[in-house]
Amino acid sequence: MSPFMHVVGPTTQPIGHHDLCSRMPAECRERTASDQPVHLTPERWNLLIAINDNVNTAIQPDTDKDIYGKDEYWAYPDAGKGDCEDYVLLKRRELMERGWPAGSLLITVVRQTNGDGHAILTVRTDRGDLVLDNLEGKILLWSHTDYQFVKRQSDTDSGRWVSIDDGRAPLVGSIAKR
Repeated sequence: MSPFMHVVGPTTQPIGHHDLCSRMPAECRERTASDQPVHLTPERWNLLIAINDNVNTAIQPDTDKDIYGKDEYWAYPDAGKGDCEDYVLLKRRELMERGWPAGSLLITVVRQTNGDGHAILTVRTDRGDLVLDNLEGKILLWSHTDYQFVKRQSDTDSGRWVSIDDGRAPLVGSIAKR
């Protein structure tokens, strides 16, 4: 399997991201002129490890329902608590503050092996698409995870989303009645 994801075209924006865009429009107006992945130097690799570790240990996992009283609410972690997309937003912001282009830091929606939806940060590098995840301490190539990849932000427009064809069998199937 390729170290780079195969995107297949535009798709719908997750409802939580749509809501985030309406509350914080700047989050969805970032444009990246070049669609080239970032060159992964040893310094950048060490920064990825540090930010992933720092955010994963600083935030206590909790649900949107418990924190905000809503089933789905994308936000930066407040009071040291958050769910998966809150970790992603904070990691993305911290990397962008250190000069990483928005087009290399993509919020990505996946399905876990149990079928549950989950958000991770995909980091597009010249060595492959890397996954920063609050459920896994190690930074892995996307193809070395057990996730089924569904969609991610566009690498040129943070307000647009694209479908991913990860080449894996769907986690859930159905049989037609005859």
